[in-house]
Amino acid sequence: MSTAVDNRTDVTPTRAARATLPRGVTSARRLRQILLAMVLGLRQMLVGYWIVMIVGFLVIAVSVNAVSGAIDVSMWDYGTQSPKYFSMAIGITVTPAFLNLLIAHGVTRRMFSVAVSIYLAGAAAATAVVWVLVYQVEHVIYSWQGWTQALSSPHLFTSTSQAGLIFTEFFLLVVSHEVAGWLLGITFVRLGFWRGLPLLPLSLIPAAAAEFLLVAQWLADPLNNLGYHRPPLAVAVPSVLVVSALGLYAGYLLLRPMALKPAKG
Repeated sequence: MSTAVDNRTDVTPTRAARATLPRGVTSARRLRQILLAMVLGLRQMLVGYWIVMIVGFLVIAVSVNAVSGAIDVSMWDYGTQSPKYFSMAIGITVTPAFLNLLIAHGVTRRMFSVAVSIYLAGAAAATAVVWVLVYQVEHVIYSWQGWTQALSSPHLFTSTSQAGLIFTEFFLLVVSHEVAGWLLGITFVRLGFWRGLPLLPLSLIPAAAAEFLLVAQWLADPLNNLGYHRPPLAVAVPSVLVVSALGLYAGYLLLRPMALKPAKG
C-alpha cells in the first residue's frame, strides 16, 4: 500500500509537467502561433493605416499639388507625425484584444509578454521600412518632374537619400510609442479608468524619452528655441532602446499578478 502510494506520488508531477504543453508542441512553436495570431488579428488595422497614409499623402496630395503648380516640399513629410501616435494605439490594443483569449488557451503571461515584445518590434520595423520606401518613391517622382523635395520638419536626416537615418528615426519613435501604448493598455485594463488615470504620466515615459532624446519632428523647434538640443546619436539611440526595453519589462511585471476579467455580455 505504501509503495503504491509513493509511486503515485512520484508519477504525478511528471504527468503534470508533460501536460503543460500538448505532445509535439514546443515553446518555440507556441510562440510562433501566438505571433501569427497577433499578425493576423492586427493586420487590417496596421496595413489599412499604411494604405490610407500612402493614398492620402503620396497619391492624392502629390496629384492635387501637381495640378495647382510646381511642388517645392515633400508631401510625404507632412505625414511623419502620424506613425508614432497610431502605433501607440496598436500598443494599447494588444492587451485587451489578446490577453484573455491566449491565457485561456494555456499561454503564460511571460510568453504573452515575449510575443508582444517581438510583435511590437516587428511592427515598428515594418512601419519604418514603409516610410523609407515611400520617401524613395517620392524622390523618384520629384526628380522626374524637376520638383524640390524639401523636408517640412526637422529630422535625424537632412536628405531622403539617408535611408539608414530615416529607418532609425521612425523605428525608435514608433517602438517607443508602442511601448507607451502597451503600458497604457495594461494599466487601464488592470486598474480601470479612474485608478489608471493618475499613472498616465508613468506610462508615457518611453514615448517622452524618445521625443527628448531624438529631438525630431514637430517637437524639435520648440525644444531648440528653449535652448535644448539633441544629445549625440551614440547616446540617444541606445538610450531610447534601453528605456523601451525597460518599458516592455515593466508591462510584464504589471501583467504577472493581474487577474483575468470575465467577458461582458
